[in-house]
Amino acid sequence: MTETDIRPPRVILVGIDTGEFDANSSMDELAELAKTAGAEVVAELIQKRPAVDNAAALGSGRLAELKELCEAEEADQIIFDLELTAVQVRNIERITDTHTIDRTTLILDIFAQRAATHEGRLQVELAQYKYRLPRLAGKGVQLSRLGGGIGTRGPGETKLETDKRHIRNRIKALENELSAIEKRRVLARKRRKKDDVLTCAIVGYTNAGKSTLLNALTDAGVLAEDKLFATLDTTSRKVILPDDREVLMIDTVGLISRLPHELVKAFRSTLEEAASADVLIHLCDVSDPECKEKAEVTLGLLHDLGCDDIPTVTVFSKCDLAPEALDAAGDDAVCICAKHGRGLDKLLEAVAKALPDDTISGRFLFPYTEASLLSRIRTLGRVASEEYTEDGICADLTVERKYLHLLEKIPMLR
Repeated sequence: MTETDIRPPRVILVGIDTGEFDANSSMDELAELAKTAGAEVVAELIQKRPAVDNAAALGSGRLAELKELCEAEEADQIIFDLELTAVQVRNIERITDTHTIDRTTLILDIFAQRAATHEGRLQVELAQYKYRLPRLAGKGVQLSRLGGGIGTRGPGETKLETDKRHIRNRIKALENELSAIEKRRVLARKRRKKDDVLTCAIVGYTNAGKSTLLNALTDAGVLAEDKLFATLDTTSRKVILPDDREVLMIDTVGLISRLPHELVKAFRSTLEEAASADVLIHLCDVSDPECKEKAEVTLGLLHDLGCDDIPTVTVFSKCDLAPEALDAAGDDAVCICAKHGRGLDKLLEAVAKALPDDTISGRFLFPYTEASLLSRIRTLGRVASEEYTEDGICADLTVERKYLHLLEKIPMLR
C-alpha cells in the first residue's frame, strides 16, 4: 500500500476596490473564510477600479497578471471577493485557465460543510440551487447541446432547459419541505408563548463566541471552534436567572457582512427565533479591530427582522484578549470572558433586568393543611427554601403574578 498526501487546494484571492466598502478588511475576512473551507491562501490581488468590469470583473492588464500569478503559484482555484455572473466566471476561467468561484459560492460551500441537522442541510441546498439557477445560462455550449428526447425530456429539449427544469422542481420540493418545518417551528414558538416560557436569543457576528457562551452558561456541549460559521443549527437550553426565573437560551446562526441574499431567505425561519425572543444578547468580539463595524452589521439585520422593540443586552466577549478595550465598552455593556467563566453572573443579572418583571418573590407560611397547595406551587414556580415550624411550612418562593390568586389565603411573612 502507498500513502498519498492530500494537500489543501491552493487559492488566490482577488478583490476589487470600488470605494463601496473597506476592501482590505473584506479581503482579510475572505482569507478567513477560505481557511475555514479548508483552502491554503497562496496570494492576494486587489485592483482599484471605479466599477467592476462587466465582462471579466478585472481589467485586461490585471487579468494577464492574475494568469501569471496562477502559473507561478500553481494555484488550483481563484476566489473573488464579490458576486460574479456566469459570463464573468467563464471569461476569467478562459483567460487564466483556473477554476474560479466568488464569495457567495465560498460561503455556501462552508454552510454545506457545516450543516448538521436535516433542516440545515435543506436550507443550504435550497440556497445553492437558487444561486445556481440564473447562472446556468452563462455556462456556454456545454449546456446547449440537445438531449436525447427520451422520457421526460421532449424532442429537441436542450441540456440547459433540462437542468433548469430539474433545479426548479427540486427548489419547489425543498420549499415545500422547509415550509412544513417552519410551520412546526411557528407552532413551537406559539406553544412557548402560551406556556409563558421566557426566551433569550444570542445573536452576533460569526465567530464572536456565541456557542462558547451557551456552553459556559448551560454545559450544552455545542461545537465551538475559532472558525467562521462553526455552527449553523439553533440550540436551546434552560438557564436559571438570579431572580429564580427560568429562561430558554437560544444560540442562533452567526451573521456576516454582505451575507448572500439566498442564505438570508433560506435561513429566515431560523433567524426569526431572534425576532420572537423576549430579550436579545448581542455578542460583540471586543478583541476584533472591526468590532464596531461588525456590530453595525448585526444591528442592521436585526432591524430587517423587526427586532427593534426587543430589549437588548450588549455583551463584549473575549475580554481576556483585549483588556485595554474595556474602557470603551461603556456602562450599558457587560464584559465577559466565556472561556474562563468571567462576568457571567453580571450577564445573567443584566438579562433578568431586561426581561419583563412578571413575577413576585416572598416568604409565605403554608399551614400543614395547605401542603398540597405548596406542592402545586413547586411545579408552577420555584421554591428556594423551606422550613418546617409549629405553625406550618415557611417557604421562600417565586411565582408569576398570574398565579398570585392561589396564594390569597396564605399569609406572606415578607
